[in-house]
Amino acid sequence: MTELPIYPLTDEHKMLRDAARDFAQKEIAPIAAELDESGEFPHATMKKMGTLGFMGIEVPEDYGGAGMDALSYVLALEEICKVDASHGVIMSVNNSLYCHGILKFGTEEQKKKFITPIATGKSIGGYSLTEPQSGSDAGTMKSKATRDGDFYILNGRKSWVTSGPVADYFVVFMMTDPDKKQKGVSAFLVEGNTKGLTRGKKEPKLGIRASSTSELLFEDCRIPVENRLGADGDGFKIAMTVLDAGRIGIATQALGIAEAAYEAARQYAGQREAFGQPIGAFQGTGFKIADMKTRIEASRLLIYNAAIAKENSKTTGGRYSLEASMAKLFASETAMFVTHQSVQIHGGMGYSKELPVERYFRDAKITEIYEGTSEIQRLVISRSELGMK
Repeated sequence: MTELPIYPLTDEHKMLRDAARDFAQKEIAPIAAELDESGEFPHATMKKMGTLGFMGIEVPEDYGGAGMDALSYVLALEEICKVDASHGVIMSVNNSLYCHGILKFGTEEQKKKFITPIATGKSIGGYSLTEPQSGSDAGTMKSKATRDGDFYILNGRKSWVTSGPVADYFVVFMMTDPDKKQKGVSAFLVEGNTKGLTRGKKEPKLGIRASSTSELLFEDCRIPVENRLGADGDGFKIAMTVLDAGRIGIATQALGIAEAAYEAARQYAGQREAFGQPIGAFQGTGFKIADMKTRIEASRLLIYNAAIAKENSKTTGGRYSLEASMAKLFASETAMFVTHQSVQIHGGMGYSKELPVERYFRDAKITEIYEGTSEIQRLVISRSELGMK
């Protein structure tokens, strides 16, 4: 596959990318299909990824991370997702939705306690915003956290929590003042073994099946005030800020899936013959390859641009919502387009579990849904361009 010269990468960038590629091929590729079939969470490989620094790439070394930049994160994540999107989304949630928010809004004590075990791979982190009736519209959240002296008492039901069945720590959002709607949401750090917290059933999913997902049920779950992340009422701001980072992660996941599906299709189109020539020689197939490649490289540019905007925000304090939403929108729709075309190029074999193409197709769909649907991304982009809140 021809690699286009895009952003100049440092030797450190290339070393991390190559290390992630080598790990993914040697450690994840042999077990990806089996884990997809069984739905088993990949505890062993996630721990290994932690020891290599993949679970806290942008986390400073003081908290057990690799201390690298945002572009390093997407380069490594892309390589993992090329091989298995389930490993990729676990990595993405731990780096962006979990660690990023605590790094930005947490106290020194919170960073040491709640980030270090995640960044080193000893533990798994989760992020819990969505509820059965509340997704992007956080103002309709029903879960409540009530202040009781030096504690908060949490009650409610959260849904679609990535790593919910296995995570050791969670960032959880609940209402502390329902009358204020979005401005009444607060964020909390909750240990997975806290009394009053139970995990709901594991969700049966179309794709990313080795990434365990479940509900979280809170019933008089008592946590200390020092576990509140940020100020009371800052939860919605924290959630939206964190989702900017998360959307870059999901865009990168989509890119990795698309690349894997494209490479499979390109190879097959050059080998499979019909009517005396490779099927890639027919315009119907060749033009598919051209469109797939073009959309992949456009996605990469949007993702790298968003990663650089994220990195710049660390010094300017600015938001990068527009860049993140454009990358997530385009890359996720590219993943669906490319995997669909790859199945089509493979014909009957694309529909068979003998090849990973059908898994790429199933895994791609979720990238258009979680961390803000494509419709939400278009809303964010259009409002930004039109100057609307």
